[in-house]
Amino acid sequence: MKVSNALSAISRRDLFKLSGQYGMSSVLLGAGALTAGATLGDVAKAAESSYEKRFANEPEHTFKLGAAGFNPRNLLIERAGVLEFARDLESRTDGRIRVEFIGDNQICGQPNCVEKTQSGIIEMYAASTQNSAGGAPYLNVLDYAYQFRTRADQYHFFYSPESVEILRDPYERMHGLKFLFTHCELRGIQTGASFADKPLIENIETLFGTKNRVTGTQLGRIAMQALNLNPVPIAWEETLDGLKQGLIDGAETWASAVAYANMSPVVSQSVDLRFFCGTEHTAMSASAFDRLSGELQDAVLESAYLAQVHVQAANEAALVNTVGFSTPQLPGTIFAENGVRVAPLSDAERAKAEQMCSPEYQPALWEQWRERLNTWAGGIDTYQRIYDVARQNQHTLAENVEPRRWWKA
Repeated sequence: MKVSNALSAISRRDLFKLSGQYGMSSVLLGAGALTAGATLGDVAKAAESSYEKRFANEPEHTFKLGAAGFNPRNLLIERAGVLEFARDLESRTDGRIRVEFIGDNQICGQPNCVEKTQSGIIEMYAASTQNSAGGAPYLNVLDYAYQFRTRADQYHFFYSPESVEILRDPYERMHGLKFLFTHCELRGIQTGASFADKPLIENIETLFGTKNRVTGTQLGRIAMQALNLNPVPIAWEETLDGLKQGLIDGAETWASAVAYANMSPVVSQSVDLRFFCGTEHTAMSASAFDRLSGELQDAVLESAYLAQVHVQAANEAALVNTVGFSTPQLPGTIFAENGVRVAPLSDAERAKAEQMCSPEYQPALWEQWRERLNTWAGGIDTYQRIYDVARQNQHTLAENVEPRRWWKA
């Protein structure tokens, strides 16, 4: 499926011309609401309308939002909610807060968006928590193996008031960043050319001894080593070439990331291992948040809540209808058109993997990091608390999880 949007209808020259007139953020925020097939005139009208709304009033605060590799096109594949958040926050505050969206790695990439926010170069960022864990190691708290069973468990946790004590407050205290909202998937192994002609993977032993890309998360590496998956640290931007050239057998990431990053042509099987989080989150400088009035702070939280609700519904739909992460696959999806086979694995196979690598069955593997994270969190047992909150969830479908304003008890 050639996922497209309004920007595909115009040339780079016209895009830069419009951006020179209205600003890149107004063009992106306006065009992001249009569908494929829109003309240059449609995009220009949307950019003008966006510009007029955004610049009707002089802002009290202007925040730069660095969005790693995201743009309006791939945000229709992985529904991370970044543009919806920016649009809603500007509208909700009648332009008192203006958000300048800077995507496509123009101001920061997956590994360093967090550091550029901490240093004040930007005020907000969107990137995976796992890549961001290099600069903000408390984010490792999300990556204990198999503490979440399903995407429904993940959404339940992020909506829960308990997430404030376990995740959000320590993250802010340790790293000066405010966790706003996130997309939720669980990581598997995305195999490259070496598995293209092999049968569909049905047992985890097939993956033993393979060499696989790993992100910046330290806890993810613990799980991969325990599963004999030979973690190799490779930058996200270099993963596609590594798979294409056969330098690695696979990569630990999630399905919609494969699709949005144009990795589908070099991925042969998407193995649904679900062994730790794939969470593309949006966060904000705590000092920038603290400079806001109480009214505007409430607006940021409400816009983050709206974005979280949007992501929950939209990404669940996109996984099936756009990505093709389902069995059977819908025709015309990205995976179907590129021959990416989904290897669902049985519950019994995932249980074997869990027994090999999770803190529940292999506590010694996690002892050092668990103690460190518990200390940073003020003495609570981080793994057990997240594990217990996740299992409060009784839903089998992520779209059925009840949205809650997590900052309100």
